[in-house]
Amino acid sequence: MLDMLQVGVITTTHGLKGEVKVFLTSDDPKRFDALDEVILVEGAGSRPLSIEHVKYFKGRPILKFKGLDRIEDVEHLRGCPLMVTRENALPLAEGEYFIGDLIGCTCYLEDGTELGKLEDVLQTGANDVYVVRKKDGKEVLIPKIDDCVKELAPEEGRITVHLLPEI
Repeated sequence: MLDMLQVGVITTTHGLKGEVKVFLTSDDPKRFDALDEVILVEGAGSRPLSIEHVKYFKGRPILKFKGLDRIEDVEHLRGCPLMVTRENALPLAEGEYFIGDLIGCTCYLEDGTELGKLEDVLQTGANDVYVVRKKDGKEVLIPKIDDCVKELAPEEGRITVHLLPEI
């Protein structure tokens, strides 16, 4: 299970007073309203940043961090992920999991045969699609629908799937 979860990525600066535009990677468009602090991942390191204020333009968050008051203070932050600790993550409903907790899980067929490792989750709009890498290096795409994904157990590093004949 991950200790930190990504909630956004800084895309560019906004104005001259240290504000940044953020690409939201959370399901909640107003995610930053309830946060006082995020963790900026910069290269191999990270540091906490206090949020001074949040505003929105065309539904996208624009953040101002305390102590970063000029465009020069934030220009180099483009592309940096913004994370929160698990304690500051949004609560999940029963049976819901963070994508980051699923990545790396081993996928098994219903008979117990190992299929491969979950490598990525594609969010298509209709339903998520699991990208599973088999031992032979081939990729299998599995739609996240009840007919195909039978059990999720990321705590155990396990996902049970059923392959439809068309797959």
